[in-house]
Amino acid sequence: MPRLFTGVEIPSDVAFDLELMKGGIAGARWIDRDSFHLTLRFIGDIDEPLAREIAYELDGVEARPFSLRLKGVGVFGGNKPHTLFAGVEESADLRRLQSIHERICQVLGLDADPRKFTPHVTLARLKEADHGVVHRYIADHSLYKSQVFEVDRFVLFSSRPSRGGGPYAVEESYQLQAGA
Repeated sequence: MPRLFTGVEIPSDVAFDLELMKGGIAGARWIDRDSFHLTLRFIGDIDEPLAREIAYELDGVEARPFSLRLKGVGVFGGNKPHTLFAGVEESADLRRLQSIHERICQVLGLDADPRKFTPHVTLARLKEADHGVVHRYIADHSLYKSQVFEVDRFVLFSSRPSRGGGPYAVEESYQLQAGA
């Protein structure tokens, strides 16, 4: 069974802007434009019956469309940065949608996600990157803001185990409803 996770796709015009930010960090493995996404809930490797249950429960999610904007860049890993990302402006609607996904997974028997939800779009995986270069990159892109985009659906993604993630496939998509 492939690895599953839920997420929000990044519109092509915003993905194009992110792609223009690639480069300037030796050893960085940049994420392909088609793989940019915002993870809501990592589910992991699960069996087929549980995957069907999750897909069924996600179909019942009631949430309304909302606007979102990417903002700034940062790294995960502290003194040993391993992931370069674009951040996300605070959004109560996004947090609400993520908590619904978390609740569904826990009700179906998955452990709570041990990580605090930090919405982001991964730009690159870093391995032994020069700290000074990474910090300069962050400083150079600190004022980055994407255009505002509408989130009107979320998706159930699958991925095959590989270095750095991807390629990702959309298994199911779920429309958000204006009256929810």
